Amino acid sequence: MMMTMRDENEAAPDEKLFVEMGKFVEELSAAGILVATGGLDPDGMLMTVKDGELTVTDGPYAEAKETVGGFALVDVRSKDELEEIARRFFAITGGGVSRVHQVFG
Repeated sequence: MMMTMRDENEAAPDEKLFVEMGKFVEELSAAGILVATGGLDPDGMLMTVKDGELTVTDGPYAEAKETVGGFALVDVRSKDELEEIARRFFAITGGGVSRVHQVFG
């Protein structure tokens, strides 16, 4: 799972980025690489359990400088393939940060 980090001071994406990203998403979907993708609510909520008691805190969080802005669940055969997808993604966005975690299932 690739999670794109979004800085709170980052400008909103422009129309050209949406068009290029749409083409990229269509290509990866047609190839069977992209399993799911989506944007995420920047505010979110925090859930914690302590001594069996669930506490829910609605965001945004003053201490958070960046949030997960979106995700892509990709089905790749190697780290090299993942890195190539990331290179192409960042060529469209102009840079940024993504966190990547393997999904076990």
